[in-house]
Amino acid sequence: MAKTEVSVTTRTEPRSARGIRTRNALIAAARVVFERDGYLDARLADISAEAGVASGSFYTYFEGKEEIFQAVAEQVTEEMVHPHLRARTGVTDPRELIDLANREYLRAYRENAKLMGLFEQVAQVDEDFRKVRIERANAFVRRNAKMIRDLQDRGLADTELDPLLTAHALSGMVSRMAYVAFVQKAPMPFERLVATLNRIWVNALGLTAGG
Repeated sequence: MAKTEVSVTTRTEPRSARGIRTRNALIAAARVVFERDGYLDARLADISAEAGVASGSFYTYFEGKEEIFQAVAEQVTEEMVHPHLRARTGVTDPRELIDLANREYLRAYRENAKLMGLFEQVAQVDEDFRKVRIERANAFVRRNAKMIRDLQDRGLADTELDPLLTAHALSGMVSRMAYVAFVQKAPMPFERLVATLNRIWVNALGLTAGG
């Protein structure tokens, strides 16, 4: 893939309802175009047409292809994180929480597989975009580390584990397996994939019978 530069600078988001709708329409259209055409072949004219927006209006909201690509990446990342899982679901059992977290992540990854593969490609050739991707991944890891530390404090997980290193290892495993299953399209039944990853998580954390 040819080298490209993806800026991480973004404009101030619009405040009016119309401006917000137009910006969101452009991001939704960009997702379609990037997924269909890839990054290098995606054209701003096609994004504007897909959104039903005049080409000149595009620049009211984004400086160029690099910035709207970053906006798409941010939106997809938010869909992958699934924050406040315990509060949203009312589930407190660690095994059930692990299952829900892995299941939601894998479903979101599967739905966005083409874009996730594209993000990986661009991250390999653009340093700024790679740094942003790493920081977002680290935020996800820190959240998992907090959960592991909480389980340790409650006497439910192996207290000799380093929470942050363990979170890096387990989160990286899930992310890589999602890439193999949904981008590389390795034949893996979804439920078997979820069950296997769940068991590895549970065994790695040394969850006790009470956990």
